[in-house]
Amino acid sequence: MKHNPHREHHFSASEMVRDVVIGMSDGLTVPFALAAGLSGSVESTAIVVTAGFAEIVAGSIAMGLGGYLAAKTDAEHYQSELIQVRSQS
Repeated sequence: MKHNPHREHHFSASEMVRDVVIGMSDGLTVPFALAAGLSGSVESTAIVVTAGFAEIVAGSIAMGLGGYLAAKTDAEHYQSELIQVRSQS
């Protein structure tokens, strides 16, 4: 009996696509909540819009730095494990 090896097909795009999707879903929640909260307490539309844009910028910076630091830490951990495995061989 001939046996064909099992092959799995996975999403082959970069991890950046995943990060963008997660970041967009997370990043859109807070500005809408902020705008909803402010619109009930402030009469000026300009203040609500300005606060929303300010939160989008601040959230983008925070998410970008968090993603960068997580990826950098993951790469450093992988390199240290690789060095440890090679030294044991």
